[in-house]
Amino acid sequence: MRISIPQESRPGETLVAATPRTVEQLVRLGYDVTVEAGAGAAANVPDAAYEAAGARIGDRLEALSGDIVAMLGAPDADAFSQLTPGAILVGMLAPHGRPELIDALAERGITALSLDAVPRISRAQSLDVLSTLSNVAGYRGVIEAAEAYGGMFAGQVTAAGKTAPASVFVVGGGVAGLAAIGAAVSLGAQVRAFDVRPEAGEQIESMGATFVHAAAAQQAVSQDGYASELTAEQERHTRELYAQESARADVVITTALVRGSAPVTITAEMVAAMRPGSVIVDLAASGGGNCELTVPGERVVTPGGVVILGWTDLPSRMPQHTSQLLGTNIVNLVKLLTPSKDGHAVIDLEDPVVRGMTVAHDRAVLWPPPPVHVSAAPAATPDGAGVDAQQAGASAVPRVPTTSRRGAWLAGVGAAALAVALAFASPAFLAMFTVFVLAVVIGYYVISNVSHSLHTPLMSQTNAISGIILIGALLQLGSSSAVVTSLAVIAAAVASVNVFGGFLVTYRMLGMFQKGA
Repeated sequence: MRISIPQESRPGETLVAATPRTVEQLVRLGYDVTVEAGAGAAANVPDAAYEAAGARIGDRLEALSGDIVAMLGAPDADAFSQLTPGAILVGMLAPHGRPELIDALAERGITALSLDAVPRISRAQSLDVLSTLSNVAGYRGVIEAAEAYGGMFAGQVTAAGKTAPASVFVVGGGVAGLAAIGAAVSLGAQVRAFDVRPEAGEQIESMGATFVHAAAAQQAVSQDGYASELTAEQERHTRELYAQESARADVVITTALVRGSAPVTITAEMVAAMRPGSVIVDLAASGGGNCELTVPGERVVTPGGVVILGWTDLPSRMPQHTSQLLGTNIVNLVKLLTPSKDGHAVIDLEDPVVRGMTVAHDRAVLWPPPPVHVSAAPAATPDGAGVDAQQAGASAVPRVPTTSRRGAWLAGVGAAALAVALAFASPAFLAMFTVFVLAVVIGYYVISNVSHSLHTPLMSQTNAISGIILIGALLQLGSSSAVVTSLAVIAAAVASVNVFGGFLVTYRMLGMFQKGA
C-alpha cells in the first residue's frame, strides 16, 4: 500500500504530516511513501531530505490518491474531490463540529480516522495529537509572553542594582499548563498555578511551580476520568482566586479548553485590576478564549495597558519540532494498523483505539463511538436487590481495615519490646542507637522535602554514601564474633548493590541527555 503526504491546504500553515525521520519508519513498515513537492518547505524540510529517507516526490494529485492519505487538517473541497474511494484518510477531522464532512466522507466510501478523536486511555497516548499540540502551545505561549512582557523573566543582580523575577500565574495543570510551567520556570520566573483537580498539585509542584491550594474551589475526579462540572459555590471561589492571582501576576497563561469549548476564567473586571504592562496569553483562544476580552487570532491592548494574546497558531510557529512530533503520532497509528508490518493496513473495529478514531467506514458514519471504559476511578457498586435499609446503613459506616489494626498491634508490641531492651542496654549501645534514630529522622525529613523532579538524581548521588557502610562492613569481616561477621557480609553485599546501582542510574540519566540518544 502507498501512503501519501500532501501539503496542508490551510492558508499560512507551516506544519507537515511527515518528516524524513518518520518517513523512514513508514518505509520500514513496508509502505511506499509519496510526499507532495514542497510539502515540508515551510518546516525547513527540503524535498531532497524526503527522497534520501526513501520517499518519492510527487504532484498534488499523487499526494491525494494514495491508499492512505495522511494530513493534519481536514481536506478542503479540492482535496476532497481527489480522494480515491476506498482509501483511508488520516487527519484532524473535528467530527464533533463538522458532521457534514463525516457524512460526505462516508458517502464517498472513504475510511476516515480522526486524529482528534483518540480515546483518552493509556494505550492511545502515543497517538494523541491533541496532547502534542497542547505541549507545544504551552511552551510557545511562554515565549510569546516573554516577548510581549516589558521586563526579564529571571531576576538579575548587577552593579546597577537588581530586578525582581517575573510573576507568572498559570490556570490549569494539564499538558499545556505543565509545558508552560516548565518553560516559565526554566526562564527564571516565579510561577504559581492552579487546577480544579487537587491531584494535579503534585505534578505542578514537580515542575518547580507553587500550587495554589484552595480546597473550596476544587473538586474530585468523576468516574469517567475527567473533572466534573463545578458547583455554583466552587465557581464563586475560583473566580475569587483568579481575581487575586491575576492582580499580582505579571503574566497570566490560561489553558482551560473542554472538548473544543473554552470557559471564561478571566473576566473583564479581573483584567482591569491587572498592572499596566501585564500580559495574558490565552491558549484556549481557538475555543473562544478563557479571557473575556480575548479576540482569537489577534493581539489586544486594553485601555489599562494589559496585553492579551489570542494566537491560535502557536504550534505552527514551531514547525520543525511540531511536525516531527505529529509525524510520530501518525507513525504510531500506522503501526497499530499494521500488526504484521507488511505494508497493509487493517481496520480492526474490535480495537477500542481504532474504533474510537474511525468516524466513517464502509459507507457508514461511525461517529460518535461507543464509550470507552476508563478506570481512573472505581465504578459505583450497583444496589443489590435484596439489601435492606439497615444493611445499607451499616455498610456506610467506615470500617478500620483488619490489616491496619494488626499493624498497629504489632507496632505497639515492638515498641514495648524495644523499650525493655533499651532499659538493659549498655551506655555505648544507647549512644550509637541515639545517633541511628536521629539519622533516620533527619534523613526522612530531608528526602521528603526534595522536589519530585530531583528524586532520581538525588538517589543516584546519595546511594554512593553507601560506600561508607561498605568500608565499615569490610573492617568488621575479621571479627571473632560469628554474628558480627554475618552482619558485615550482609551489609557489604547490600551496600555494594546500592553503590553500583547509584552509578548505573547516573550513567543512564546522562545518556538521556547525550545528542542522538
